[in-house]
Amino acid sequence: MPSTVLILGARGRFGMASARAFAEAGWRVLAHGRVGAPIPAEAARDARIRWLARDLQDTKALAAAAQGASVVIHALNPAYTHKAWAAEALPMLESSIDLTRALDATLMLPGNVYNFGAGMPAVLREDTPQAAQTVKGRIRVDMEARLQRCGVRAVVIRAGDFFGAGTGTWFDQAIVKDIRQGVFTYPGQRDIATAWTYLPDLARAFVTVAARRCELPAFDVLHFAGHSVTGQQWLEVLSPLARAQDWVGPDQQIRFKRLPWPVIRLGAWLVPTWAALAEMRYLWDTPHALANDRLTALIGAEPHTPLALAAQAALADLGLTAPLQPPARRPAAMA
Repeated sequence: MPSTVLILGARGRFGMASARAFAEAGWRVLAHGRVGAPIPAEAARDARIRWLARDLQDTKALAAAAQGASVVIHALNPAYTHKAWAAEALPMLESSIDLTRALDATLMLPGNVYNFGAGMPAVLREDTPQAAQTVKGRIRVDMEARLQRCGVRAVVIRAGDFFGAGTGTWFDQAIVKDIRQGVFTYPGQRDIATAWTYLPDLARAFVTVAARRCELPAFDVLHFAGHSVTGQQWLEVLSPLARAQDWVGPDQQIRFKRLPWPVIRLGAWLVPTWAALAEMRYLWDTPHALANDRLTALIGAEPHTPLALAAQAALADLGLTAPLQPPARRPAAMA
């Protein structure tokens, strides 16, 4: 009998990427969604994924529907504002802990680099001191601390900025937003390398770690390296794709444009999302990468799609280019 995974927040970009990765690896996939929330069209056609429409706070009912799940993926995220994170992030995690305990399962959480603060070193390891100075950074520290002392088996896999497998990231909301007009909008400088994560790769790493979870201590943290990329490298990868689509001329590069941070800072007084974005600007001015030695010692080579191919697939996911070999799907099961 295949192992079973329960994915909380399965309608989100990481949740959906995880559902696909676990299904492709032969796991039985239970995907949790809010009562009344529509299932994404592609997911609804995938018979490998069974959807559970349950109230997250109703631990008893959700645990009964998810019987047999040995791994729980916490893919839940509040809206991208300080108020939402302060009010919802820890209660969401507490619900996931309660559910994991009821199932006697292992809880897995995608983490990020917010924990380390603006003074972080260029190479981040699992034991790098955490000195978060932002609202979200301090909440991330609290979330990991809660997992460490909660009494359920848990593992955090920290990674860099997401791209691919959907919308709602810096990649689609800024960098390639105007690429069809030949414009590349970047939040940082050309020559500073930062950590990026192609989501399907991260999801495959979660699958492999889940399969080897019994080799880990009761609580552990691992780092996923992903891609270390400068703005110039993004420009060099995306320009050939833009030329292939006739968004720029045959001998041209897309035009580099800086994100208007002064406008965002002014708008932050009125727009809560902009306030949250402005607080995290330091990430674009601070070179950083994640060392994945402990992850590769556990699973072998990290899942890694070359940047040019990952960028091509990410553009296709956004509907900006033709889909790359769309898979056939059968209708999904409902429960």
